[in-house]
Amino acid sequence: MTNHGNMYGPDFTFLGIERCDLDIPSSYADADVVIVGAPIDSGTSHRSGAKFGPQAIRGGDYLPHDAERPHLALRIDALKEMKVVDAGDLLMPGSDLVASLEVLAQATEKISRAGAIPVILGGDHSIASADVAGIARHRGMGKISMIHFDAHADTGEDQWGALVGHGTPMRRLIDTGTVRGDRFLQLGLRGYWPDAKTLDWMRDQGMRS
Repeated sequence: MTNHGNMYGPDFTFLGIERCDLDIPSSYADADVVIVGAPIDSGTSHRSGAKFGPQAIRGGDYLPHDAERPHLALRIDALKEMKVVDAGDLLMPGSDLVASLEVLAQATEKISRAGAIPVILGGDHSIASADVAGIARHRGMGKISMIHFDAHADTGEDQWGALVGHGTPMRRLIDTGTVRGDRFLQLGLRGYWPDAKTLDWMRDQGMRS
């Protein structure tokens, strides 16, 4: 079972858009975008709570979509121009981070193969390796590029001995050949991290920031 509504809150969709079920391909066969919640925070360092992110994002957009609020600059309403559906939250075994990330990777691969763009509501930063990995399984390992907006590079070699965590996803993407370093662009990075050793590794991979 990959779809479990909203695991940590009321079962409503983003902006009240149509619901789909990832286990029923016909429910999103004509979709341009599929929204998925990834309620997980077992990859965090100090503070839990990111698993409530999907619920908070859906709940924060309390006004239903009525096609009456176009983008101020583009003058179009994205939900009017595209078919966007919400698959709810993935059923993720929160105590097993690796298994949870595999659930997400399978979901994004499925959405990509259906011809839609997956939009993931997280969740801690560890999910960044899984959602990209799923797309790469469809599009080809090492064949996709990534633009990463973040205050930190998330290229740690490990996180207190663990290879998977919120500070390591970009390194895992490169180490596994999912995304080549020279196809990485990182925007918004600031101190206090990475350290000099990690910055040297990033330079050697061809990463740009």
